[in-house]
Amino acid sequence: MKKTLVSALTTALVVGAASTTFAAANPFSDVPADHWAYDAVSQLAADGVIEGYGDSTFKGNRNITRYEMAQMVAKAMAKNTSGADKALVDKLAAEFAEELNNLGVRVAKLERNADMVKWNGKAEYTFTRNHFEGQDRAADRTSNNNKFLFRLEPSAEVNANWHVKARLDAWTDSSTDNGDADNSQKVELKRIWAQGDYKNFQVRIGKMGNKIEDQLVFDDPFSGVDVTFGKKVKATLAYGRVNSGTNDAFGYAKKMAKATNNLYDATEEAANYWGIGLNYDAGKKLTARAAFQRFALGDITFTEDGVNYKTENVDAINVWSVGAGYKFDKNFAINGAYARANTDEQKSAFAYGVSYKGAQAANKGTWGAWIGYRYLGAGAAFHPTYDVVKSGYKGLELGVKYVPWKNIVTQVQYGTGSNIATNTKYNTLFGRVEFLF
Repeated sequence: MKKTLVSALTTALVVGAASTTFAAANPFSDVPADHWAYDAVSQLAADGVIEGYGDSTFKGNRNITRYEMAQMVAKAMAKNTSGADKALVDKLAAEFAEELNNLGVRVAKLERNADMVKWNGKAEYTFTRNHFEGQDRAADRTSNNNKFLFRLEPSAEVNANWHVKARLDAWTDSSTDNGDADNSQKVELKRIWAQGDYKNFQVRIGKMGNKIEDQLVFDDPFSGVDVTFGKKVKATLAYGRVNSGTNDAFGYAKKMAKATNNLYDATEEAANYWGIGLNYDAGKKLTARAAFQRFALGDITFTEDGVNYKTENVDAINVWSVGAGYKFDKNFAINGAYARANTDEQKSAFAYGVSYKGAQAANKGTWGAWIGYRYLGAGAAFHPTYDVVKSGYKGLELGVKYVPWKNIVTQVQYGTGSNIATNTKYNTLFGRVEFLF
């Protein structure tokens, strides 16, 4: 059955938004799912600039090659586009310059070289209000945080398969803004890695975001290497080091060790890390995943007045996890995950929820909503990605996202629950607006 290109790309975007692995919906055999050209062509199709190739149809039973994609770009170049669409056509012309030259469409070499580095990013404002019941002082019961973030994400082309990518964050917390005295503002190179994309195979080397059950267990960068391969069943193997800090695997280990040494400060070595994850996508509706991750935390040294007091070795933490999702139709989907660690306390974590529709930054007026329950035992959920229920807490989360204008995404979330260890009740109001570019 033949479909128009617009219909096919729209379907791919809808499926990808609800899936844990966007690559499964990618119809371009030679263009990886995270390549900027994927979204660019989708947007041009939605705007009616690209109409297909050959007999103006998209053959849904086979993949599109770069050469065929270049044919679509050539047609777009022949149109008198303007504004944002012209900018996208120019960038696509640079990306597919070799294929276009083979088609007899001239693209200046200087133009291609000037466009070897692509830039994406966002400006973001986040408001968080936390209220805890039972605290003695009013100042301890309620806290308001106002955080501004500016993010740049460059991607530099090395060759047809390899790119160097990075993430640079500059942020300030205006609710406690006191210069650098209280670490209320920071500029940080969060990630930098080289990425090679091949057919059914991807390798990353450097400091990059973890992608093995990152939502429930560990949503932090690590330094090392990972490899992802496969089609319907994708396997990811990762190995490297995790830096110390309160937002990673050390957060739980350090807290547990200090519980018996609470008069002393603690410093720790980086952790050796390795993991394996499997993701299965069956016909765009059912997805399933399983993973194992190991954090060898090493030694924690306790100090008093700058003098080493003693050193303790912390046992390695092993975390098993499973998860699954199902998309009933274009609107409703469910997802759930469970993790279990070998720690003495808070060894279990789980999360499940229902989502409706989905906000698409490129499409004004789109929106999505969700409701879920999280139980995030700190021994298994080191640094989950959730905004209102944090590691060591359990509770209900409700949220909605809306796109009032193109590339402007707003969201509001509310969470309520309690601390797992102390049973202290809390509620959190979370709001965010993102300006994407």
